Amino acid sequence: MSEAGYGDFEFERKFFVRTLPTDLWDEPTPDVIVQSYFLASEGYALRVRLQAPAPALLARADTATDAATVLNELTGQWELCTLTAKGPAAGGTRYEAERELDPIVAEEMVRRGGAKVIKLRHAVWLGEDGWVLDQFLGTNAPLVIAECERESPVTDLTIPAFCTTEISDDDRFANEQLAARPYSAWARQFKSELSTRGPRYLQAFGSNTSGR
Repeated sequence: MSEAGYGDFEFERKFFVRTLPTDLWDEPTPDVIVQSYFLASEGYALRVRLQAPAPALLARADTATDAATVLNELTGQWELCTLTAKGPAAGGTRYEAERELDPIVAEEMVRRGGAKVIKLRHAVWLGEDGWVLDQFLGTNAPLVIAECERESPVTDLTIPAFCTTEISDDDRFANEQLAARPYSAWARQFKSELSTRGPRYLQAFGSNTSGR
């Protein structure tokens, strides 16, 4: 997945988004992702993910949407199923090894697995970078996180205007943490922190410029 010399590593930066910028994409539907964590400890994680085009029941994304409902709706329809091992993140870099699974096996593992996360994934190209915006459902609603991932360290990034503040180094926003301690449990605290300190963007990755 990464260019020669980097091996099984992912390079990304993550940002908190106040309002989903629905004017940016033309695709008819986002993908729905349901993922279950079999291990999540001190930055290490073992995850099984199911992914498919979102069904009509997710047209209204709110706290009433849960993983069990979506699993039942999409039984046998998952288009991408993966098992991923991750190491602790450091400086926008994280070890990640991934392989595809048989959809039947993957679905049953997710049903029987640990804490779950459900989200809608929107994808958009901005300049030379591909971005994904994850719109979390269930107990993590209404959280939206934007991610820019490259095949090498994400430096000298043009940060879109919809990105409110950088959360690349905030472990609370890691998906495995959101599975165990959802955003709804600490959203008020985070918004208070943001109001007090204001937006921030990490300076260790070269220059940050503002986009549209």
